[in-house]
Amino acid sequence: MSDLDRVLAQVDADLDASLERLFAFLRIPSISTDRAYADECRRAGQWLADDLATLGLEAKLNATPGHPIVTGTSHAGAARRVLFYGHYDVQPVDPLELWENPPFEPRIVANAEGVKRIVARGSSDDKGQVMTFVEACRAYQKVLGRLPVDVAIVVEGEEESGSANIVPFLAAHKDELKADVALVCDTGMWDAQTPAIVLSLRGLMHDEFVVRAADRDLHSGYYGGAAANPLHVISKVIAAVHDADGRVTIPGFYDGVLEPPEHVKAAWAQLDLTPENFLAPIGLSIPSGEKDRLLIELVSSRPTFEVNGLWGGYTGEGSKTVIPSIATAKISCRLVADQDPAQVRDAVRAFIRANIPADCTVEFLGGEGSRAVAVAHDSPDLAKAAEALEKEWGKPPVTAGEGGSIPVVGQFKKVLGQDTLLIGFALDDDRIHSPNEKYDLASFHKGIRSWVRILAALAE
Repeated sequence: MSDLDRVLAQVDADLDASLERLFAFLRIPSISTDRAYADECRRAGQWLADDLATLGLEAKLNATPGHPIVTGTSHAGAARRVLFYGHYDVQPVDPLELWENPPFEPRIVANAEGVKRIVARGSSDDKGQVMTFVEACRAYQKVLGRLPVDVAIVVEGEEESGSANIVPFLAAHKDELKADVALVCDTGMWDAQTPAIVLSLRGLMHDEFVVRAADRDLHSGYYGGAAANPLHVISKVIAAVHDADGRVTIPGFYDGVLEPPEHVKAAWAQLDLTPENFLAPIGLSIPSGEKDRLLIELVSSRPTFEVNGLWGGYTGEGSKTVIPSIATAKISCRLVADQDPAQVRDAVRAFIRANIPADCTVEFLGGEGSRAVAVAHDSPDLAKAAEALEKEWGKPPVTAGEGGSIPVVGQFKKVLGQDTLLIGFALDDDRIHSPNEKYDLASFHKGIRSWVRILAALAE
């Protein structure tokens, strides 16, 4: 057997023990957004640091103004070095009554088709994914006594609550964390049998605006038809954002948006992402974006303007016939390619101001953003990882963009100067952030095997 085959055999033989370690990790309720769980977050970080130390890594629990950041590094003098990123914090479990079993009591459950699933909060997002990489490193250490590459593992405890301290940490430790390429396991498969490498992540700009009209709420009988209604004003602004073809009408909004190469669009067209298989499972059937675009473009390579919340006036039981004096909207824009979040923010705000009546005022309460990130289609490390995944899964991975945003990936490029390969093994039905979160046993097992192959390929 080759060294690679021996390591893969070790993964298979050690699967039960790997699951025991994962279950111990999952039992810790590391909910970062709730201060009542601060001690549990620290306990989860300490558990992981202790586990990394058993692999011969230099493991640390690094204090921050918030929850600690775990690092594990090796300095064996390998030809190449990788940075692996994940997070140990999890989402709150509410509503608790919808869980079929307690969320921090992990168990394996088979569905009607006999597919075995690990059910617990954090099983998919992101403890199960983190442990696929850790267990791959463990298998190498047990069989060969070394890793094929040097590693710097960084696992934070605040991803689900804003990642307030990761950027300062990267800047303060950039020499220690410098690597040839970064690896992130917080994304998903194309489907249960097809791996994926995410080539791009959309950026984000989110804002909130408050429209004020009269100096108090008004009687709709006395003033209706004469006084400005802030809810009407906001509704008109929002209605004007998109034209009949779904295109955003804000001047300058598409500055920096690039067209994918034709061969990439042709490959996307073969992926069969249709309204039937994408929208039907959520009870919809008609794409709402730009009408001249593939569905996969709408969710990965095109920018968006969305309303996340809209409120004002009376919302209690029964009726109260008022014209509100204040109305508020929260909006977010997913950004692509070379769009500048600050430029998009300014363009959006100028558009809103231009559509506010002269006797009304508007105030903005936000405007934060992050740029989109992308991996070059001709990256040698991308090709190596793709070949490794194909050997494990028996089919080439889908390489496409993802609609979500992981701001820390942009910071890897900005602060550390390195590109990122986003390779995850989650599935669309994993119910992340929802009750009964799960992670397929195959995702965990073959995820470990996949990282074994990828690390070997990146070492070459």
